[in-house]
Amino acid sequence: MPALTEGLVRPRTTDTATTLSWYCHGRSDPTTWLRAMGRGASASGEFIRATITPEGPGTIELKWGPETTIRRFGPGGDWLAAQLPAMLGANDNGDHGLESAPNAAIAEAARNHRTLRIGASGDLYHELLPTIIEQRITAGEAHRQWTALCRLLGEPAPGPFSGLYLPPEPAVLAQTPSWRLHRLGIERKRAEALATVAKHPTKMWAWGAAMPDEARMKLQVLRGVGQWTIGKVLGPVCGDPDAVPVGDFHFKNMVSWALAAEPRGTDERMLELLAPYAGQRGRVVRLLGLGGHGAPRFGPKKRILAMQSW
Repeated sequence: MPALTEGLVRPRTTDTATTLSWYCHGRSDPTTWLRAMGRGASASGEFIRATITPEGPGTIELKWGPETTIRRFGPGGDWLAAQLPAMLGANDNGDHGLESAPNAAIAEAARNHRTLRIGASGDLYHELLPTIIEQRITAGEAHRQWTALCRLLGEPAPGPFSGLYLPPEPAVLAQTPSWRLHRLGIERKRAEALATVAKHPTKMWAWGAAMPDEARMKLQVLRGVGQWTIGKVLGPVCGDPDAVPVGDFHFKNMVSWALAAEPRGTDERMLELLAPYAGQRGRVVRLLGLGGHGAPRFGPKKRILAMQSW
């Protein structure tokens, strides 16, 4: 396993920092830390993640640079270490044909990020929690709420990392009344969705290890987990390069602008433009985002009122 991981983090094989970045929900994510410096052969960095595994709480620390080192902590540390190659994209075929795409924006982004890989954590429970929190609110507010939730209900992570927390234990989260989360800015609808996920921890592990189509079908039965949430988690959890978050405020405009020079789009228009890239639509969306193809912004910025002050 260490030899495989060392091979993956070589700069010409995998853009380690960008590949691992979608496991971080904001720079203040209390469960996942990512620090990277430099590019190419001089790149170095550190990735630390704490989570609840089938074998118990665990923490993994990956450092890459001139040398690659891996440390694990807690009863779930070995499980995390075994999953690390998949998180780095060991199962992702880098030859996806997008560098020769007919659309210039896609082809350029694919060439500039040819070492990006689609990883798979297998950790559906962990990924669902911050993604549910991100429903219908700004990213900054969601990241603040995720941090507050872990500090309120999570335990300190195994290992010598001050300020690193585990996600809330399923049994704890499932029994937390919604009014307690309202203090964090999480209203009843999202609080109930979090509790629903927490009530089925065994299913989360089985679904996270399933093929993307099966996982999608299973997730659709959960109340409060819609197409946007499913599209967001199938990539980082199952390694699905085709998963697209339908209903996202920004993606439909970004795709419409990058592929058709239309500053505003709809979900239907986004899917129409992405249809020629079926099987890699999620990768295309991610590449366009990394390529800086944001749609033009119009009008003044809205004032955000924290929900707990309603």
